Amino acid sequence: MRWILALEELAQCILAIYAIQFTFIELPWWLWTILFFSPDLGMLGYLANVKVGAFTYNLVHHKALAIAIIAWGFFTGDDRILAAGLLIYAHSSFDRVFGYGLKYGDAFKHTHLGWIK
Repeated sequence: MRWILALEELAQCILAIYAIQFTFIELPWWLWTILFFSPDLGMLGYLANVKVGAFTYNLVHHKALAIAIIAWGFFTGDDRILAAGLLIYAHSSFDRVFGYGLKYGDAFKHTHLGWIK
C-alpha cells in the first residue's frame, strides 16, 4: 500500500510541476530548484522546539494552503501567486513520496504517514 500512495504523490508532484509551465513565469532552472525546496525552511521552527517546528513545517507543507494559494492566483490572474501555490503543492507531494508527511508535535520523525525510518 505504501508504494501505491508514493506513486499517487509522485503523479501529483509531476502534474503540479507541469502546470507551472502554464504560468509563464520565466526563471532560471537553478532558481526554480531553490524555490522548490524553500518550503523546507519551515523546519527552522525545530530550532525553538518540536511543537513549534511541527507547526511551522506543517504550515508550509499543507496541501490545503497550497490549494488556497493556487485559487487566489487563479482568480486574481496573478501567475506569480499561482506558481507559488503550485510549487508548494509539488514540494509537499514530493516530500510525501519519500514518507515525509505532516508532523506530529512529539517527534520530527512522527508523521501522518507513520514513523520515518
